[in-house]
Amino acid sequence: MKRVLFIIISLLLTCIAQAQQVRESFINMPDTLSTLLTKVNREDFIDFLDSNMKAEVNNRLGGKSEMTKLTADFLEVKMSSESVFQLKVLTKADGSKLLCTISTVCGPACDSHILFYTTDWQPLDTRSLLPTLPTIDTFVHALPKDASYSLQDARRQVDMLLMKAEMSPEDTALTFTFTTPDYMDPEAVKQIESYITTTVTLHWDGNKFNK
Repeated sequence: MKRVLFIIISLLLTCIAQAQQVRESFINMPDTLSTLLTKVNREDFIDFLDSNMKAEVNNRLGGKSEMTKLTADFLEVKMSSESVFQLKVLTKADGSKLLCTISTVCGPACDSHILFYTTDWQPLDTRSLLPTLPTIDTFVHALPKDASYSLQDARRQVDMLLMKAEMSPEDTALTFTFTTPDYMDPEAVKQIESYITTTVTLHWDGNKFNK
């Protein structure tokens, strides 16, 4: 019984520490990385949610920003009507922590930028932590050799990679949604849709994200 109680207390303390980590890291985010929100804005988000209030603030540009999600190791902020910021605390195999940030802008097709930091906001090498970043070929399958000209022409319209990245609030899954079709001609998309994989999910293994 004492052992079970000890395990439960240890798990609770771990969750509390993780919750403090994501809160403290967000509040102490350098202004150079948080150009739209002040430190007071970031503190207000936490206070509002703790008080069961809508976590909305006036940002530096006079617009509205809202924290829409806060868990033990994850938070999400709707920075504006066109942009979203996510912060996830990841645990490494050795028990240490690091931060994963995702900034997404939609205009109209959404595109995301992923960066990694230590818990005191020192930048980390993204390629070593995310070595299998999806490419166009990840989402668009090869056409058959006898593909019609119209099908080949439609495929040529996939001329840039746009994708929306999202961390899961519940676990360490990182999902990429292919958004290039959102800016393409609808008829071209319709022709090649059977050759498109819309989402790809990677998982954190304690050292890096992989399939």
